[in-house]
Amino acid sequence: MFDLYSGTGTIAQMMAPVAKKVIGVEIVEEAVLAARKNAELNGLHNCEFLAGDVLKVIDEIKEKPDFIILDPPRDGIHPKALEKIIAYGVERILYISCKPTSLARDLEVFLARGYEAEKATMVDMFPGTVHVETVCLLTKKAQ
Repeated sequence: MFDLYSGTGTIAQMMAPVAKKVIGVEIVEEAVLAARKNAELNGLHNCEFLAGDVLKVIDEIKEKPDFIILDPPRDGIHPKALEKIIAYGVERILYISCKPTSLARDLEVFLARGYEAEKATMVDMFPGTVHVETVCLLTKKAQ
């Protein structure tokens, strides 16, 4: 499993008990160091966290995921990184977005490349503000 834009690895570590291996990728090096430390403190030995831009780092990973979680920054996913992610051809992708407009832009690409939005929900993690998180499960259409 890949957790792309993993931050301090919270989602990766939540998934670790049900995954053979979780690879987290995050551009903020301090967050990667914290993710590694958190995994160690939690006794999770199937988590690997890599520092760098998703666009470049996924080219260096030898393993191929069977599930991908995306939690990109507000601007969404770089178009070239999005194409690389789609090229894995995984059956299911979970996209967590803090900006509905960037999610909508990226969803257009996923839909055009054979995915469908199976389920979506909003989570109000910032009460009293206009900001919401959107969680969207994408499923590859049967060929």
